This record gives sequence, C-alpha cells and structure tokens, in this order.
Amino acid sequence: MLRHIVGAVVVLLVAALGGAYLLPRGVHVERRIVVDRPAAAVFPYLNSLRKSNEWSPWNDYDPNVKISYAGPDEGVGAKMSWAGNSKVGTGSQEITGSIANRKVSSALEFGGGGLAKAAITLTTREHGTEVVWSLDIDLGNNPIGRYVGLTLDKAVGADYERGLAKLKALVEKEAPAAAQPASAAATSPNAPTS
Repeated sequence: MLRHIVGAVVVLLVAALGGAYLLPRGVHVERRIVVDRPAAAVFPYLNSLRKSNEWSPWNDYDPNVKISYAGPDEGVGAKMSWAGNSKVGTGSQEITGSIANRKVSSALEFGGGGLAKAAITLTTREHGTEVVWSLDIDLGNNPIGRYVGLTLDKAVGADYERGLAKLKALVEKEAPAAAQPASAAATSPNAPTS
C-alpha cells in the first residue's frame, strides 16, 4: 500500500514538473490611465526615481523601507536600491532609456529573485496623456517560477493600478500653469535614448 502511495506521489511530482514547461516562459503585465495634463507635466515623475517614489504603490507596504540613490538625479543611469520588509523585499531599479515626454525604460533586479524590464510610455490623447506602465519578466527554466508567473498579472497589476491612480492625483493636483504644452517634447534637453 505504501509503495503505491509513494509511486502516486512521484508520478504527480513528475507531472507537475513537466507541466510547468508547458506554461509561458515570459510574463507581461500592463496597466494604463489617462492623466488630465500634457506629457511634459507627467514625464518628470517618471524620469526621476526620487520623484517616482512620490507615487510608488509599494511605499504603502513598508513606510520604513530604506532607499538609496546613485548616478544622476534623472534620466539614463539613475539608480535606486531598496531594502524593506517581507512585502517589499530588496532590489534595485536603473533607468536604461529615456525619451523626453514619451518613454522611460528601466531594468529591475529583485534581490536574487530575477531580472525584469519595465517601461512607462506616454501618448498624447484628446483629454490629456495616456500613461501605460508595463513589466516584462523572463522566468527562464525555473518550474516554480513559471507557476508563480500565473499570479503576477493579478498581483503586480493591482499595484500598478494603485500607482497610476496616485500618479494621476499627484500630477493633476499641480497648477495647470506649471505644465508645459505637449509640444515641448521637441525642445526638451533630454536626448532620446533607448
């Protein structure tokens, strides 16, 4: 009897392990919101990790998180590292691409838990600026990671929605006169990179 139970458990484990490789290797999470301001008013909150920390959805999980910054204050090379409680963990984020009033790309490292790429894209719309926040993770050949990947859209997506709502409230709170017109993208001193 015990031999049959052990055999069944081994078969289930092999099936679960094999099944993991039928799951997607990559995860893509994406959320969007429209901010009632031009892209030039939104962009500074994306291109500076210090300013993006003002609307980060993860600050609510650990108000005592330790954050350090390195590199330039904004744009490519700006880097932020953090260490917090079990909900926040440890990791770092570095801006790897910056196109004025259009897009900011980042590389993320989650304390030994893997690498990811994030991007926030701005598109001018009739009633403001559409902000699209995306995350792409390659789970590699980690079978457990592939199962965890099934939950990421819901978990990270909820955080992205909260963060975008905070960004919208923060930017729209500013006086409209402080926002530059959307056409300012062409004269911005930030050189496009990707």
